[in-house]
Amino acid sequence: MGESVGTVLEHSPARIQSFSEFWPYYIGEHRKPACRILHFVGTSSFLCTVIASLALHPVRMGACLVAGLVVGFLARRTEAKRKAAFEAVSIAVLWIIGSPWIAAGIVGAYFCAWIGHFGIEGNRPATFQYPLWSLFGDFKMVGCMLMGRLWSGDPLQGS
Repeated sequence: MGESVGTVLEHSPARIQSFSEFWPYYIGEHRKPACRILHFVGTSSFLCTVIASLALHPVRMGACLVAGLVVGFLARRTEAKRKAAFEAVSIAVLWIIGSPWIAAGIVGAYFCAWIGHFGIEGNRPATFQYPLWSLFGDFKMVGCMLMGRLWSGDPLQGS
């Protein structure tokens, strides 16, 4: 009638075991420059929201920002075992407690990113499978772009 749990698990794809293994997968989901540029716009807007929130509410936002970063640090290996959706949502909630404007920044960042994935790349965002590592990957990708890399071409060609 039904398959046993062990049989179902045997057929499910293996999870990536580290962020260093995840990064090539993540950047491979962002092969078109227009998608990466949309991520850059969305993430930059989000970071501007964080900076403005820190300026308006330095103690509350600062404490909530640090708390979210601690959750992210402590949960960084969780993705290897299971989706770290609870941890990713916890970070968002902590930051929104710091400033309700963070919610608008998060919505704007995801709006830009999902236009890039669904409209340009034609793929499903990695955040659905690896929510926490996708957040880390997005920050790493934007950091690379700030250093002058990943603005054009296919990042997997010639590497």
